[in-house]
Amino acid sequence: MPSVELNHTVPAFEAPATGDQTVQLSALRGKHVVLYFYPKDNTPGCTTEGQDFRDRMDQFEALDTVIFGISRDGLRAHENFRAKHEFPFHLISDKDETLCKLFDVIRLKKLYGKEYMGIDRSTFLIDRHGILRKEWRGVKVNGHADEVLDAVRGL
Repeated sequence: MPSVELNHTVPAFEAPATGDQTVQLSALRGKHVVLYFYPKDNTPGCTTEGQDFRDRMDQFEALDTVIFGISRDGLRAHENFRAKHEFPFHLISDKDETLCKLFDVIRLKKLYGKEYMGIDRSTFLIDRHGILRKEWRGVKVNGHADEVLDAVRGL
């Protein structure tokens, strides 16, 4: 499957999520969709990013926007992470990296001198018609949720 392109329709997908859900992109037509990819549940940056989206959820909902966090963690870890931080949005488990590949977010990373393939923190904004309108790659957490909110307002 080719990766997504700006100003093109995002291919239909379905993926398992918290709350015993299967998220289907096609079922979200008519709403704006924010997909934010993050490396790992319960790590400092990922926690802060989730909390920042959580704290702005009312504003996103007022703009008819749904949010999903995505990582390779399993559903049990996601359920615990979501409950612990009271995230009002669902988390998608992408253990097989289907969405990571579709959105091309897997990158070579280094930590303490070791190299590994991991998720490059990235966010994607899909409009009501299923078209990718904005992407952020190599995201720095501070101020990011506000930047995404401003982009939704601009649609």
